Amino acid sequence: MPIIQENSVKKFLPLILATSIFMQMLDSTILNTSLPSIAKDLMESPLNMQNAIISYVLTLALFMPVSGFLADKFGTRKIFIASLIIFSLGSILCAASQNLNHLVISRVIQGIGGSLMTPVGRLALIKTFKKKELVQAMNYAIIPALIGPILGPLVGGYMVDYLSWHWIFLINIPFGLLGIILSLKYMPDYRSTEITFDLKGFLIFASASLLLSISLELFGTAKNTTPVLLIFTLGFLMIYYYYVHAKKTANPIFPLNLFKVRTFRVGILGNLATRLGISAIPLLLPLMIQIAYGQTAVISGWIVAPMALTAMFGKSFVIKILDKFGYRQTLMINTFIIGFLIACLGIPGIDTSIYWFIPIIAVLGFFNSIQFTAMNTIAIADLRDSHTSSGNSLLAVNQQLAVGFGIAIGLITLKLFENNAAVTHGEIHLAFRYTFFLVGFLTIVTGFVFRRLHSTDGNNMKSQA
Repeated sequence: MPIIQENSVKKFLPLILATSIFMQMLDSTILNTSLPSIAKDLMESPLNMQNAIISYVLTLALFMPVSGFLADKFGTRKIFIASLIIFSLGSILCAASQNLNHLVISRVIQGIGGSLMTPVGRLALIKTFKKKELVQAMNYAIIPALIGPILGPLVGGYMVDYLSWHWIFLINIPFGLLGIILSLKYMPDYRSTEITFDLKGFLIFASASLLLSISLELFGTAKNTTPVLLIFTLGFLMIYYYYVHAKKTANPIFPLNLFKVRTFRVGILGNLATRLGISAIPLLLPLMIQIAYGQTAVISGWIVAPMALTAMFGKSFVIKILDKFGYRQTLMINTFIIGFLIACLGIPGIDTSIYWFIPIIAVLGFFNSIQFTAMNTIAIADLRDSHTSSGNSLLAVNQQLAVGFGIAIGLITLKLFENNAAVTHGEIHLAFRYTFFLVGFLTIVTGFVFRRLHSTDGNNMKSQA
């Protein structure tokens, strides 16, 4: 491309990617403080609103593997602009939802757009910038990923309290339009002549994820557990079917030899296990503050916001900690600390000031940051160059599934305690407290997953953490 145009593309492409990341991260967190208000308007229980979050997260996980194939076939510009249009349309439909089913369907549409936006934008960035320029460009583009979780709960809280919950979705429209306008002029249109996509493997894997997610959701509401167990079993059978398929396929969507790498196995399992507890907290805490303590959405947003601020602060300490203690010791001890802090959220009584949650949630954000960086880097530490792309893709999908499963498990646990009058005596605050205790204990137990690491594992990644 001409030098002037190339300079313009390099100037605006990180901004375009930043816009998409900001929308996606904002949308992933803005709903947490808004659920009670939405539930009231849609005449639903706040504890039955998890589908509005899980449907979005699950859709991200299901469709992320397709993004690279679509970009290679139809071009990065077309797919990226299409993703912005789909995401914006989904946002409008969310704002216009009249009941929970409408909202869930609209969130799925949003999720389809979101699953394409960031991966395709990142792909264009990688192909545009030279390696020595890429880190700086990526750092610039990824700043919104750190700001989004801070603004999400606060923006959601203020909009719900002073406008209406509909605005938490309509806020995406100006960002979407800005992204479309910039993309039409500055988004490069990369394609690939060699296109391979394991469609059958994708459908099998997506079916397994969907069945397991549905079984978790039904478990919290179904009176007869037999159909739920059947769906759950069918989900695991689909995983086995994918294993059989991948053994016979030349280029499966997720190669089985990825799992021959011990650090990848531990990284994937650790990501899934520890995120189950961690992922439930940004939803459970705002719910408790609003439902049990009767506080506003704004207050709950301010209490949760320090979690993201200290997570940003923690990034600067990760390399020093890993250099000193190594991945095995860091991940085990860090997981125990996170589990203990989650359990501490259940200590304050109903008469305790809610501001006691701020130091706990702030420290939790710091250790979460260390956990995520260490888990993600150890998972790809020993992968060959030819497997890095598929391994990184599976890691991203695994993280989204873990978030969805974690939210489902957290709310199922809460419902079980709420419905057990013998334990909670009808006090919703006790149900929340016991949920934090149990989720914290289970998170502590998951720390033993990292015992499978060797003390020298990840030494080649320390300087890249």
